[in-house]
Formats: sequence, C-alpha cells, structure tokens
Amino acid sequence: MTGQHTAWVSGLIYDALRRRYNGLCHVATLFYAAIMMRAEQKMWQCGSRVHATCCRYASLFVVLLIGLSLSGCDIPQGNRRPAHGIKKPPAVGVRSPEFKQCAGKLSSLGARYTPLPDKNYGGGCTAYGALQLDNIGVPVTRLGPMTCSLAQHFTAWVRYGVRPAARIYLGSDVVRVDSFGTYNCRRIAGSSRLSEHAKANAVDVAAFLLADGRRISLQNGWNAADPRQRKFLRAVRDSACKRFRTVLSPDYNAAHHDHLHFDMGGRGGYCR
Repeated sequence: MTGQHTAWVSGLIYDALRRRYNGLCHVATLFYAAIMMRAEQKMWQCGSRVHATCCRYASLFVVLLIGLSLSGCDIPQGNRRPAHGIKKPPAVGVRSPEFKQCAGKLSSLGARYTPLPDKNYGGGCTAYGALQLDNIGVPVTRLGPMTCSLAQHFTAWVRYGVRPAARIYLGSDVVRVDSFGTYNCRRIAGSSRLSEHAKANAVDVAAFLLADGRRISLQNGWNAADPRQRKFLRAVRDSACKRFRTVLSPDYNAAHHDHLHFDMGGRGGYCR
C-alpha cells in the first residue's frame, strides 16, 4: 500500500464518517490529517518487498487508531438505542390524570387507601396505577395491589351490592369478606394468556362472614340446601355483573367452584 493508496482509503473513511454522523468527530479528523501528512512525505511507501510486511502492519495500525478514535466521538442522540431495561412510564400510572380521577371517586365512597409505586415484574406482569385498600367499611382478607378501577368497583360492590343483599336474604349484616387475593403473576388456567391477576386487575372472593357468626362460602353455599344462601350468592354475583367487566362464578367452570372472579379487563359484559 503506497502513500497515495493510504490517503485514498483514509479519504473513504472520512466520507463514510461524515455521511453516517452528519459531521466528523474531532479525533478522527486529527488522525486523518496526520495520515495525509505522512502520505505526502512518502513515509509509508511500500514499493519494495523488504517493506511489504512493515506496510501491512502500518495499515492495520492506522485502522485501529481510527477505530479507537471513534470510541470517543459524540454520536447523535437520535441514533442511540435506549439503555437496556429502561422503559417508558405506564400510560395509566399512579401519576396519571386517570388515576387521580379514579382516586377521587374512591375517596367519595369513603374508602381509605395507599397508592403504590408502579411496578413491572417482568414477563408481562405489572402493577400500574395500583393501590392498597386499607379500609372500605368492611374488613377484606388477603387483598394485595389492585388497580384503582378495580378497587373503586369492588368498594361499591361491597357497599351497595353485598351488604344490602345479606340483610335481605340472610337477615344479618356482613362483617368480613374473605378473598383469595388480587395480584398474582400467572396465566389463565389451561391457556397461554396472562390472567388479569398478573396486572393487579382482578380479585377472587371466596366467602362472607355474617354478624350472627355464619360463614357463607361459594364452595358450600352455591348449591346449598338452604335456598337463602343460594339466592344471596346469586344476587351478589348479579350485582357484580353490573360493575365489573368480567365476572366468573361456579356456573362458569370447575376451576371457579369455590370463588367469584372479578376483573376489569377485556371488553366487558361477560357474566357467568
């Protein structure tokens, strides 16, 4: 490789850098100028066999220097990829207008709650715009993170659906609701799709404790001999169908023989 060839190659590199980055890095420019000066002085001529090996190493050295110089160049921000693991903030997080509006409705129901940090647990499992229900007037067991929308409709269901139905059909007030929980990073049974539980957007209700000591469970009461229990459980299921987008009861399948499943996913209107 002669000095002219070296200058020609370095010129190609210069043009490629200029087109790629819309401007040349300062360090690369200095190397390019140094190469041109040496070429003009014919310090790297390789006209004889004796200098062939030397020139090959010299050429590799030039490429290496240019590569190293580029490591310190400022690449335009528009061409950089986001750092691994950094994601855009959720559209409906605890700082969103939607969450604030929902939280206002929840407060108007007399509920006390604690907003929770937005969480991405990986694998599609999240808890965005979630909160912890602290008090809705009736204790509820095993409640974890819930989306605000789910918490709002759940609170209204207990207040306007469950408690009145218990007084009408069972002659006693509900003093506790037993749940199977809310958030759970898992798939729908028998499916490859994630459950709404994996988004903190579902709750499973198992039983109701009455002031007179009776405990009305879905497992024992749905088809109980006592018609009052059957009517009560179907009444609270029908009330839920007016509030949640999806409601699944023991009538749906064997997997729900012992609980009511409520969630705010899907298009709504599914009640079984």
